[in-house]
This record gives sequence, C-alpha cells and structure tokens, in this order.
Amino acid sequence: MSNLRMKALLGAGCFSLALASVAHAGGFSRGNADTDILFEDGNFNMRAGVTYVSPKREFTKNPNPALVGTSYTDDYVIPSAAIKLNLTDNIRCAATMVDNNGGSATYAYPKLSGKLEEEFTTNEKALTCGVKFNVGQGQLWLLGGGYMENFDYDRLNALPIPGAFARLTLDGEEFGYRAGIAYAIPEIALRAQLMYRSGTSYGASGSLTVPGALIGSPAASVALPAIGTGNLPQTVELKLQSGIAPGWLAFGSVKWSDWSVQKELLVTTSIPGIGSQDVYNWKDGWTVTGGVGHAFNDKVSGLVSLTWDQGVLTGYDLSSDTYTLAVGGSFKDAMGGELRAGVGVSYLTSADITKGSDAGTSVDSGYAIAGSVGYAVKW
Repeated sequence: MSNLRMKALLGAGCFSLALASVAHAGGFSRGNADTDILFEDGNFNMRAGVTYVSPKREFTKNPNPALVGTSYTDDYVIPSAAIKLNLTDNIRCAATMVDNNGGSATYAYPKLSGKLEEEFTTNEKALTCGVKFNVGQGQLWLLGGGYMENFDYDRLNALPIPGAFARLTLDGEEFGYRAGIAYAIPEIALRAQLMYRSGTSYGASGSLTVPGALIGSPAASVALPAIGTGNLPQTVELKLQSGIAPGWLAFGSVKWSDWSVQKELLVTTSIPGIGSQDVYNWKDGWTVTGGVGHAFNDKVSGLVSLTWDQGVLTGYDLSSDTYTLAVGGSFKDAMGGELRAGVGVSYLTSADITKGSDAGTSVDSGYAIAGSVGYAVKW
C-alpha cells in the first residue's frame, strides 16, 4: 500500500471517531479534543470542524400530563479546532479547542404558556505535547499536557403567569491535565494509544432570579447570588488502528468515563430553602467504537463505524444506551487541503425514571442524526 493512500485513510479515521462519539453519548459527553493531530505529517498542521446533532425523544409518561407525546431534546452544535507545531524532529505540541460536555432541553406545555428551557456547555482549551523515541520497528510516544475548562449553565422557567419567571445562570472555570502513551509503526498504519484525562469539580457562581413574591419582596423579581456544585468525570481511552490489506484500515476505541462522581447538581442561595437539586446518581459509562476505512485513490477515502455507548442511568434520569452508525470520507483538493465530511444516525433506547422526585417519567426509544464537516491544511 502506498504511503499516500495510508495517510488519506489515517486522516479520515480520526474524523470518523470524532463523529461517532458525539451522536448522543452517555452522561453529558459531547466532543473530544483532537489530540490525534500530533501524529500527522507536516511541520505545521491546522484543522477545524463543526458537528450538528439533532436528537428526538418523546415522553410516554410524565407526572405532568401536558408533556406526554412531546420531545424535550434540543438540537446542538459542537465546534472543534486544533493546531499542531513540530518543535524539533522528535517533539511536537498541539493546541486544541472543543465543546466537550453539554446538555440542552426544552419542556413546553402545549396547553399552557409556561416553558422550561435548560442548557449548559463546557468548553475545553488545551495544550498537549508529544515526545517521540525510536523503539524497535516503530516509534514510542509519551504524551501529556494541561487544559482549561469553562462551564456555562442557563435555566429559564417561564411560568404560566404574565411576567412571572425564574432564571438560574452559573459559570465557572477549572483546570486539569491529560497524560498518555502510544506506539506507532507508520509504514503499516499501526498505532496503539492509551490516554488519561483528569476530571473536574465545580463550585460555579452566578445568580438565581425568582419572583419577588416568593421571598416576600414587593419587586417583580429578585436576583439572588447562587452557587452550583457538581462533578465531571475523569476518562481513560484506548485507541487502536492498523492497516489490514492494501488500501484498508481497521480502527477502534474503548473509553471509560467516571460518571459515578456526578451525584447531583446542587444550587444554593443566601436564603435557606431557595435553590434547586437535580439528582443523577449515575454509574460509570463505557463507549466502544469499531470501524473500517478504505482509500479509493490517493485523494479520496471513505469509512464506516459502529458505536455502542452504555447508558449511565440508575433510575434517577433518562441517560440510556445508544447505538450509532457513522459514515464519512475525505477529499484532498488541489490547494493542498483536505475536506472531511460525515453523517451519523443513533438509536436511543427507551428509559424510565423509577426513583426520586421525577419517578413515573418514561421516554420511548428515539433517534439522533448528526452531520459533520471539517477542513485540514498542513505545511
């Protein structure tokens, strides 16, 4: 197999794994930092992309009968970008950006004017470096770096009373690190990589705006200082890929996410009894992906992958198993760049809440459609 064909496959394979992982992952998982750019040829590389995800899931049971038959899941967009620079022949670093966690839901009451909108995202900006050593027939890589994660949360409850609403806004910032090891034999597109990413714990600050009458104030609304506490998981991911025949590449990954650390999102204010508690009590999650890619020629390659994401629910929420089929491809243009695109379809299994204040809530099986496009250049 020519090196040109193998390089085309490698680029497309990384893109497919990114697409497959965002179609509706367990917990709040969305995108992953594009640290695979460290292994790309070229002294200076840039690539960026955006993924659009549209999930649909309807209530079959709900303590509020007005929500039965409605879908609460919102569409969302995941941006991603990466820049890699070779510092020496054996040392290179990559700056990455991605929306790595998030959630968005709207609970609309068809027969009333009330509506609850809830959205949060975390955005990771990171610097990861790799040091390469020649070992045996291939290359041993030591990987590591740090990241900054920004947290934003917004919940608006428009009450079915003219002018009445409650709103919670929170933001925070935390820091963490990742460390890993990899071994690669570029001539046969073989690479095995193990990467650890630390988790984060938040004490995000903001405000909770409530109707004045709720706290005995004559004002229409009052903004109270608020603190929200919660946890996001550490992860360990193993990635494998290898050429298996001329023009063919097999790839896969297994990822463990420590979602059991997220017991609840607890919001407190300066007034006792004024706040909120969202209980999750999740279990740890596993995500498994496998796929194959094929280089049709030196410019065009395509691939297909299948992902299973284990739900993390334990009876307190609706985060169930998902299965995602993704197809993608890449095209190298005359300007030296590479256009990448893909689509994914997810099957979302049904779920029931059997514990806590929302017990008696059920959702039917649903689906999610994801589309992604990106562009890469190198010098």
